Amino acid sequence: MRLEGHSEGDAHVPPPRAQSPEVEGTHHHWIERLHVRGFRSLADVKVRPVAGANVLIGANGSGKSSFVHFFNMVGWMQDSRRLAEFVGREGGADDQLHGGSDSTPQMDAEITIRTDTGLNDYRFSLAYSHPDQLLFSEEAFRHSRDGLDTEAEWNYLGAGHREALIVRSDQGIHGGLTASRRTARTMAHLLRNCVAYQFHNTDPASSFKKTWDAGDRAYMRSDGGNLASILYRLEHEHLDRYELICRHIRRVLPGFDRFQIEEQYGKVALRWRSRLPNKTYGAHLTSDGSLRFFALATLLNLPGGLLPGVLVLDGPELGLHPKAVALVGAMIRAMAESRLVILATQSALLLDAFELDEVFVLEMREGRTQLTSPDPVQLQTWLGEFSVGELWQKNLLGGRP
Repeated sequence: MRLEGHSEGDAHVPPPRAQSPEVEGTHHHWIERLHVRGFRSLADVKVRPVAGANVLIGANGSGKSSFVHFFNMVGWMQDSRRLAEFVGREGGADDQLHGGSDSTPQMDAEITIRTDTGLNDYRFSLAYSHPDQLLFSEEAFRHSRDGLDTEAEWNYLGAGHREALIVRSDQGIHGGLTASRRTARTMAHLLRNCVAYQFHNTDPASSFKKTWDAGDRAYMRSDGGNLASILYRLEHEHLDRYELICRHIRRVLPGFDRFQIEEQYGKVALRWRSRLPNKTYGAHLTSDGSLRFFALATLLNLPGGLLPGVLVLDGPELGLHPKAVALVGAMIRAMAESRLVILATQSALLLDAFELDEVFVLEMREGRTQLTSPDPVQLQTWLGEFSVGELWQKNLLGGRP
């Protein structure tokens, strides 16, 4: 993730990695640029992710969650046009703006996604409006053939609306724009393919512990709520992946045999069978760490066709045994060979799975999130002696309290 537009705190930035070759099931696209102004602690941040893994580290309150919530917000905007619901769930519009609406009456964002045919830009501005809601003050998109029409004209979707209009592209462009419907449809699809995953909620009322619609298995939900439905599909349609997931789980839970998920009246529930004793357990009798590892092992071993093009992972190490953390790191490392992964973590052990040029340090300075990249030249004398995680623990990378 390369940084742009900031003299303060800039560090040596390595060149972007080459994009991994296309593989079966891969969505061949990635985020080229991201510019966010005025969203939570992201007062003004420009980043350029590298193809592969982008690992965000930092102390509590440094802004890692702001990045994750930004992608969550974009997902809610594009998924059934539910921005208003996201704002309500997250405490209201005032809480989404940097320093509150008095300091920041509007937030702005621009996302550039690269595909085989060029660059696809989407930008939007959300302004505070009473009673504690956000309204679009601008929404626009464009497509440019890389290097051929870099000044391509923006197609504006209007202002004053509460929900994203670009998602109407499959029904025609709002406002009679002359831009191609295909461009808008492509952009909306790409934005929906940037998904933030967090599997922290394992309390008694969590989705893991409920029966679920067996037909809800087209993709894995961001909270893992439809895990049972996904596993049921894998066992019946992708047995090799299902068996791989079970093998990975046995490496951490030796007593695990396999999942035992049965459909009854169109519903499924998460259950698994133990080797000794020969007994089945439901999610309500499964430890929080085991549930999270079930979800992570499933997500990170899905067939390419069931995965989004961009994965954002928030604190996947939570509640896991060190052996499980190391295994998750290896899985993410493999996943990053075929698609963009943005990972927020506080685990030195998980950090050890990645290279120094994949690590980006977040620090809070005067209430604003700042990103820096570790300088491999300055750290060269330490790299042969310590792992990346050890460098962080020794406070040689920054991002410590």
